Amino acid sequence: MSKSVAIIQSNYIPWKGYFDIIHSVDELVLYDDVQFTTRDWRNRNRIKTQGGLKWLTVPVEVKGKFTQKIKDTRISDPRWARKHWETIRHSYSKTGFFKDYQELFEELYLTCQEKFLSRVNFCFLEAINRLLEIKTPIRWSSDFTLPEGKNERLISICREAGATKYLSGPAAKDYLDESAFRQENIEVEWMDYSGYPEHRQLFPPFEHGVTILDLLFNEGPDAKTFMKSF
Repeated sequence: MSKSVAIIQSNYIPWKGYFDIIHSVDELVLYDDVQFTTRDWRNRNRIKTQGGLKWLTVPVEVKGKFTQKIKDTRISDPRWARKHWETIRHSYSKTGFFKDYQELFEELYLTCQEKFLSRVNFCFLEAINRLLEIKTPIRWSSDFTLPEGKNERLISICREAGATKYLSGPAAKDYLDESAFRQENIEVEWMDYSGYPEHRQLFPPFEHGVTILDLLFNEGPDAKTFMKSF
C-alpha cells in the first residue's frame, strides 16, 4: 500500500498552502527537532489591516542562536495572546464570517496557557484543521530516530512512518537529494503553490501570503473552494 507523508516545521497560524500540504498526505510529521530560526514563520505571520500588512509575532526566548531547537523555544511574554487577538478582532471584525468564528478563536487566544512555541502552534493547527475538516493524523519528529544530515533525517522519518511518497514544499529543492530517497523506494513529490484563486479580502491590494485566518474570516464555509487540495 502507498502512504504519503509530509514533514514540516511548526508555524504560527500558517497560510493556506501549509494546510493544503497537510490535507494532501496520509500523515503529517511536525519537524520541531531542528534549529529555531529568528525572523521566520515559526513564531509569526501576517494579517491584512487598513494600514497594510502587519506582522503578528509571538515573543520567544532566544538563548542559543545556532543550538536552540524549535521544540525547546519558550514564550517570553504571556500577554502576547490577548494583544494578538485584539489586533485580529480590530482588523477582521467587518469581514463576512468573523462572527461565525469569533467565539472559537477568542477562546483559543484568551485561554492559551502553553509555555512552548510548538505547543502554541499545535493548538491553532488542530483547531483550524477541524474547521477545514482535515483529518490527517499528526505526529512529532521526536517520535522518530533522527540521524545526522538533512536528507538522512527526512529519509529516516519516512522509512519509520512507512512512507512510499514524501511531499515537500518547493523551498527544499535547494538541498533535498531525490536520488537518496529513490534508493529507499520513496518517491519525492513537490507542492505547487501557484495558481491560487483570489478570495474576498479587505484592504486591497490582494495578498496570498497571509495567515489562513484571512481566508476563513472572509469566505467562511467556502474557504476550501479557494484551496488546491479539496
